[in-house]
Amino acid sequence: MFGRTRRAWDAWVETRRAEGKAERDTRSHNLFEAAAAYVSACADDDQEGIDEAAGWVSPEALSFGVNELACRAVVALARERDESPRDVARALLGLPTL
Repeated sequence: MFGRTRRAWDAWVETRRAEGKAERDTRSHNLFEAAAAYVSACADDDQEGIDEAAGWVSPEALSFGVNELACRAVVALARERDESPRDVARALLGLPTL
């Protein structure tokens, strides 16, 4: 009697775990998560990570997210270095400052 109840309980718990895992796997990513993952993968030269992040959102949304990430990074570095965002951006790209 108790063995049957225990097996039924274990099967129910396992089903719940599988459903929860499936929900986590299909969770949609927002464009900022995609941009962060994409840029991080590019920095690590991780082609698999690049491809995965690129599939999370549309190309337009990814482009917007990468642009927003770049802007925020340049502003943060400019504040840290006490320089203008223009000078920081040019320095990051190896261009002479104006």
